[in-house]
Amino acid sequence: MLKSVLLALMFVASSGNAATSKYLIKSTQSWNGNELPAYALAQPEVTIKEIIIAPGEKLPWHQHPVINAGILLSGELVVQTREGKKLHLKAGDTLIELVNTSHTGQNISNEPAKIVVFYLAEQGEKVTVLDHEHKE
Repeated sequence: MLKSVLLALMFVASSGNAATSKYLIKSTQSWNGNELPAYALAQPEVTIKEIIIAPGEKLPWHQHPVINAGILLSGELVVQTREGKKLHLKAGDTLIELVNTSHTGQNISNEPAKIVVFYLAEQGEKVTVLDHEHKE
């Protein structure tokens, strides 16, 4: 009898909510189709940033010297390269950002655009460089 009760309890416990997972994005390329660079890190450092862009705000031209990816939680963004290539993001969309390529972004919605970005860099390395700071 005790064994039956234990089995029944195990069944009930295992038939409840179970964790699930799904890929939001997985790629060897950034959003413009360029292959991500290979690099070795002596001391990897992961940075996670929440970036909030006001309605209508346009970010300055900048570059990322490191691989990074993000998910837009709210608002709408248009990301653009100097060559005119564009990516339109809506809440829930993911992206693998450009590496060492100038770009800007603008919130085209009436609400703050909130994006969470994950960076992988050498410890202490800048993850974003404004174009006027960039030395080629």
